[in-house]
Amino acid sequence: MQAESPVKSPKCDLLDSCGTFRVLVGVTGSVAALKVPLLVSQLLELPGVDVRVVTTEHAKHFYNPAEVAVRVYSDANEWELWRQRSDPVLHIELRRWANLFLIAPLDANTLGKISSGICDNLLTCVVRAWDTSRPLLFCPAMNTAMWHHPITSRQVDGLKEFGYVEIPCIAKKLVCGDQGKGAMAEVSTIVDVVQQFIQKAAESPQEGAGQVL
Repeated sequence: MQAESPVKSPKCDLLDSCGTFRVLVGVTGSVAALKVPLLVSQLLELPGVDVRVVTTEHAKHFYNPAEVAVRVYSDANEWELWRQRSDPVLHIELRRWANLFLIAPLDANTLGKISSGICDNLLTCVVRAWDTSRPLLFCPAMNTAMWHHPITSRQVDGLKEFGYVEIPCIAKKLVCGDQGKGAMAEVSTIVDVVQQFIQKAAESPQEGAGQVL
């Protein structure tokens, strides 16, 4: 049996990043999280793109992080990285690293947290620290009844007021059996929107974007 290769620290992993455009994918606890391995693999096919994933613990119920082709960060990594006052803070390092933050899927629970400014896990801390001059895209995904609840539209509108960009959910038969709107946008649609932002950045590059300090 071969000895396992030493696992890079989060800081070293980010410093060793390649590519000219860095996409951070946030994953929350929706059934649509099962599409994350496919989403990441298709993003990596875009020229010059590097990808990392930040996940909530509940999202791991729907996909296996070992099947994702890039480093996946979760709450434990935040606390493992920070031991003393001079150590880097992971949610800040991830915010500095990324040119674009894509939350796919964004479940009802995390939608509510972000709209209220709550930051009680690694993913929501990255959102709260996000540089709003850089794009943040979100892909809602939830049960149809949850999508049609009156508070949902208010929360989605609130995120758009922050300058975040919605990739709208779609109507289909959901895993729970309900028929209607609430399913996450198709992976191909999400990748196309990300590609549009990459092209826009190439046409008008901003100083200092995506640097790890």
